[in-house]
Amino acid sequence: MHFNKRLAALTAVLLATTATGQAAEVFNRVASFPVELNNPEAEVSSSEIITATDDGMTLIYSDSPAGGIGFVDITDAKAPKAGGFLDMDGEPTSVTVIGGKAYVAVNTSESFTEPSGKLVVVDIATKAIDGEFDLGGQPDSIAHNADNTILAIAIENERDEDVNDGAIPQAPTGFLTIVTLTDGAVTEAEIKKVELAGIADIAGDDAEAEFVAFNDADEIAVTLQENNWIAIVDAKTGTVTGGFSAGEVGVSGVDTKNDGTIDFSADKDAVPREPDAIKWLDNDRLVVANEGDLDGGSRGFTIFGKDGTVLFDSGNALDVNAAQLGHYPDFRNKKGVEPEGLEVATFGDDQYIFIAEERSSLIAVYKDTGAEPEYVQSLPSGISPEGLVAIPERNLLATANEVDLREDGLGGSHVMLYELAEAELAYPQLISDLGEDGHPIGWAAISGAVGDAEKPGILYAVSDSVLNGAPAIYEIDATAKPARIVKKTIITRDGATAQKLDLEGITLDGEGGFWLANEGDSDKLVPHALIHVNADGEIEDEVGFPVDLLAGQKRFGAEGVAKVGDTLWVAMQREWGDDDKGSVKLLAYNTESEEWGAVRYPLEAAPEGGWVGLSEITVHGDYAYIVERDNQIAGKAGLKAIYRVALTELVPTALDGELPVVTKELVRDLVPDLASNNGYVVDKVESFAIDASGTGYVIADNDGTDDSSGETFFWSIGAL
Repeated sequence: MHFNKRLAALTAVLLATTATGQAAEVFNRVASFPVELNNPEAEVSSSEIITATDDGMTLIYSDSPAGGIGFVDITDAKAPKAGGFLDMDGEPTSVTVIGGKAYVAVNTSESFTEPSGKLVVVDIATKAIDGEFDLGGQPDSIAHNADNTILAIAIENERDEDVNDGAIPQAPTGFLTIVTLTDGAVTEAEIKKVELAGIADIAGDDAEAEFVAFNDADEIAVTLQENNWIAIVDAKTGTVTGGFSAGEVGVSGVDTKNDGTIDFSADKDAVPREPDAIKWLDNDRLVVANEGDLDGGSRGFTIFGKDGTVLFDSGNALDVNAAQLGHYPDFRNKKGVEPEGLEVATFGDDQYIFIAEERSSLIAVYKDTGAEPEYVQSLPSGISPEGLVAIPERNLLATANEVDLREDGLGGSHVMLYELAEAELAYPQLISDLGEDGHPIGWAAISGAVGDAEKPGILYAVSDSVLNGAPAIYEIDATAKPARIVKKTIITRDGATAQKLDLEGITLDGEGGFWLANEGDSDKLVPHALIHVNADGEIEDEVGFPVDLLAGQKRFGAEGVAKVGDTLWVAMQREWGDDDKGSVKLLAYNTESEEWGAVRYPLEAAPEGGWVGLSEITVHGDYAYIVERDNQIAGKAGLKAIYRVALTELVPTALDGELPVVTKELVRDLVPDLASNNGYVVDKVESFAIDASGTGYVIADNDGTDDSSGETFFWSIGAL
């Protein structure tokens, strides 16, 4: 299928699956579990590969940074509980479960040149170690066959990326280990080594075994990622019976530059697929996630016949979908969304394929049709999903999201749970249409919004410096579900795309154009300014902040702008040098007299180690509505709220005078709204707009997926 036709089909599916009032059988997130609760003393913890007990009531995940495995009680899937942590005396790389035992592959290597590892058998009920068995190398993936009698372990003996730029071969080679179980027990005599060296076309003498999967005929598929090879092994005899190169593929209609612009007009030359995860669809078909590692990565997934015939390749579909959902990782897009993990499972009569996208933090869901798979939906996950496990008997899917950013004051690693049920799709809440060029309207990091003066449900929004290569105004149709970005207008200066902009606020100018609030950064020569543009996005005027005010400037400046008569009111995010602690300015600029003034806005108390500031201002009726929030996330998030100030109190005083302090009134606590998405509470509620009918809309800023899950929440709080 030509990529534009596939793109149009994808858009149609997105709109169809989210149509207002139409319930369908879809996956929705029902819970999120922060893995730090299992091991509070660990400075860094992670959930990477995840599996479930046979009864589907407990999840077990590998936690390499903390050196153990974690347990999550999901007896009530909507209220997961900490189940404990067990130290593995090494770095667990993967885990699988048979009956009452967990089998954990653990890396114990002292160096790349002397790799080592062990298989640890854990009694799940007692969380005690039953036995440890030497593997003779550094393990990666582990899996078991359908009748629970054989384990397969990929021994990677990974390369040193600091040696020869990470190029292979690098001794020692990897291999496959097969363990035949006796009533679930492991014995040294039944641990068999299968050589994989010499079978791949690329660096064949250094087999980089990555991922393993069984089919129902007890055949093992093994990805040799850096070798760009897939091996087929008979598990009962330990014989390599087949294999093939994963091949190379080019991709049309993708973004190839890290330039602050989402532009899908480029083509990517053919590169090796270099697959990571692999699963069997049946005894004759395989699906792989083409993550890439050394020289490749084709941004998608491929379905192969067992003989290596390409039956389907997703092309640019995952990238396009991520762009439409605001999840495209422009900041690191060499390999696009970077598909890494896979799960295949049958729910009812349908076999589903789940693809974990490490850089977009999405899970793409497809139905296996036996031919071209059918796109179903994309699920929001935590930061960098890696492992997935389906529990069809409970209609559940769980994901393990590996990144822990707590030391940076951001979110930690989470396990997410989803349920398949007849329901309306809860996510996405904002998507983009295709542009006139047939490519998706790229967007991210919505940082300010305003309602159209006459058309109910029509909003205009801006994004911040995440997309500074193409600063823009987005037209949003909030009457659609999900809300839709239907138009993108690039901001221009003297006929060229404007530079040095970090747009954080937008308001109507009353003449068909807009005033924009630009948050400055002196280190990057970005000015603190108000910018006037016409309906076509052409800059007509730029008003810098007064020199005396800039004497106390700090990084956190203008975060919103609203117009009352001839006066523009600007919400400053945090205190500047001349502000008392605990209060910020609402700046006033009169567009006729060109005079500046201000009032003071009292902030709520800041949390320990954090701050509180403003993120938006908009005007409706007799009030200015202001978003006030802390910079905390997940379990530490405490303040995300809308307050209002009577316009009668917005009487500016000269900046060098004694500024009056306004009185504020709480309108809505937004934390429960954010928590209702069943993930963790995000930190950046950045936009609040009120449309022509008086309905309020709130939008969260996703930071363009940089150190973020990429989730954009867009919701109405009803009439004000």
